[in-house]
Amino acid sequence: MTAPPTTEVFPIAAPWGRFALFSYLIDAPELAIVDTGVTASAANVPVELDKLGRRIEDVRWILLTHGHIDHVGGAHALWEATGRTARVVISKVDAHFLSSRRAHVDEALGLRGAYVDTAALEATKSAEVLEAISGEMEPTLTVADGDVLDLGGVSVRVVSIPGHTPGAVAYVVEGAEGGAQHVFVGDAAQCYGAASGFPGYEDPDAYRDSLGKVGALEPQHLYLGHPYRRADGTPFDVALDAEGAREALTASLTREAEIRATAARLDPVRSASAYSPFETYAADLGYTGDPTLEPSPFFTTLNGYIQTIGKEHS
Repeated sequence: MTAPPTTEVFPIAAPWGRFALFSYLIDAPELAIVDTGVTASAANVPVELDKLGRRIEDVRWILLTHGHIDHVGGAHALWEATGRTARVVISKVDAHFLSSRRAHVDEALGLRGAYVDTAALEATKSAEVLEAISGEMEPTLTVADGDVLDLGGVSVRVVSIPGHTPGAVAYVVEGAEGGAQHVFVGDAAQCYGAASGFPGYEDPDAYRDSLGKVGALEPQHLYLGHPYRRADGTPFDVALDAEGAREALTASLTREAEIRATAARLDPVRSASAYSPFETYAADLGYTGDPTLEPSPFFTTLNGYIQTIGKEHS
């Protein structure tokens, strides 16, 4: 039996305003791009491929880790750039984010509309999706946990890692000697947060379980969607070796435990504070960022704990 070829991965910066976004090239016999940035940042992908001696027209796969704007926004543009030949892949659960701009607005309103000016949030998000999402489209293929993609002899296994979004998945490139050679997790390992200074996830229990699932893969290389931060504020690299992967996953679990301990006594109190109704929790957790600045992970995450605690007490 012939062993699969050793596969190289190249990070591709896809900046968007204050956000440092990253796509990745899987340099397999059938080229694959993991995540796409937004409309503007996606334009950088063909340029970076040219520097690597690769052409966007030769990309055969566009793999999306989850449905958020900064990961799927450039998908239609990149698909067009491949001559509409690349297969666009996303989980079935998150596929509506690819096919509908409105889905992103509805998600924002559902997760944090109760804590901010709803009309302003809807207006901001509606304008954002028009600018940042290059086009609505149906995926070529929807995937679920355990599915395996063949990139011309390189196997990529799909692992469900919900929490950040319900349909988040990891793409695992199997190594020549077995094991997880390369693992792409998008935003499923948030550490102490990225530009917003707070980790963002919808379902705390699923997020924690998924961190454990990624750790159990023992990735030789782990790839993050953004340069997430340590407790001291210094950023992790987005492409991590095995030791860096363990550190980032441990930091993510540690911060989740800190937030969970604070959330265990959640008793939201309305006030004039921008952190309302979670002002005391922001103080306890040392969070001093702007909680209303989109994508507002502070409100999304604490809303998730409210939902979790509500289920436990029902």
